[in-house]
Amino acid sequence: MLPGTAVLRVGRDALASLSEDAGRDLGARPAGPVEVEERAGVRVLILRGDWTAPSLVACERALSAEAGPRAERLRFDLANLARMDTAGAWLIQREVKLREEAGASVEVTGATEAVATLLATVTRHDVEHPPIEPPYVNPIAAMIERLGAGTFSLLRAAAELVNFLGLLLVTLARSLVQPRRLRLVSIVSHMEATGLNAMPIVGLLSFLIGIVLAYQSADQLAKFGAEIFTVNIVGIGMLREMGVILTAIIVAGRSGSAFTAQIGTMKVNQEIDAMTTIGLDPIEVLVVPRVIALSITLPLLTFYAILMGLLGGAVMANASLDITFVQFLRQLNSAVTLSSFWFGVLKAVPFAFVIAMVGCFEGLKVKGDAASVGEQTTRSVVESIFLVIVIDAVLSIFASVVGI
Repeated sequence: MLPGTAVLRVGRDALASLSEDAGRDLGARPAGPVEVEERAGVRVLILRGDWTAPSLVACERALSAEAGPRAERLRFDLANLARMDTAGAWLIQREVKLREEAGASVEVTGATEAVATLLATVTRHDVEHPPIEPPYVNPIAAMIERLGAGTFSLLRAAAELVNFLGLLLVTLARSLVQPRRLRLVSIVSHMEATGLNAMPIVGLLSFLIGIVLAYQSADQLAKFGAEIFTVNIVGIGMLREMGVILTAIIVAGRSGSAFTAQIGTMKVNQEIDAMTTIGLDPIEVLVVPRVIALSITLPLLTFYAILMGLLGGAVMANASLDITFVQFLRQLNSAVTLSSFWFGVLKAVPFAFVIAMVGCFEGLKVKGDAASVGEQTTRSVVESIFLVIVIDAVLSIFASVVGI
């Protein structure tokens, strides 16, 4: 045997021994936070390692898996705990309580004085609170509260609208004093959108309203043999009220809502912020052209609606009452005055101003989402129609007082 043979054999044996030890270490299962032993019909849960807040999730999973739902006798062995804080103590106390409620016999052993003190403290402070019952609310008081909140909300909205009106009047006056600031292309474009494109729907509805008004009036006047006065009712009704109110409502639902949706979409897309950043005034660029355009087109649409309403009334009178168009015009001339015509047409100017102002105001109030566009568009139409009717009532009372 060569001198180095023994040394080589010893080296190989040592290397093999080290490889076996390493294999056993790699294949061994690491000790978990919970180990289970069965001792005389008692399932013993041996808790090891750190039972602190950072390891709470792992400890909870191990405890739930090892305890088992059907164990009748359990023992928690805390002798091998390394560290425990209140989170770990709470977890152990909760598990003990759950097992006892399930009918198992549970005992805790091996706890040091510090661990036992911490468990006792957590147990002492683990008090179940009764469910919180909602306080009694008087329905009358709740109704009054809602009424007050709605009133303050309405007053706040009215104050904001008045502030916007002042800002609009100042900007409009500045633009009229300096005509070069007016955007004529934008004004003409909005006149086409709000006036020319609205003629079909305004004309059709006015024509039908004239027919309905003439038919209902003739049906009642026939009881007294005064069918000819159907012309008076149709003429006065269309010239003073129906023509302008009908047109204003159509424009509020059509153009006012479009103003809100257009400006609101620009607000969502941050185009108005970009406009302000480059030094442009949104009121001057977006609001003033719309207000001027609608203030011009609504009186013209009102005149057109009056003509279509009178035409519908004349057609109905000719078809049901045998009143010719010449007789209709002659009776109309004696029934209405020029002041009635101008009163109806000129009322369209404040109506148009209010519709455009409210539409732009609600568009500028849009928040940063698409749902807000729909909400403000609905508010725009409702507020515009409400204000139009209020202004019409005020003007009608004023006309009656002064004798117009």
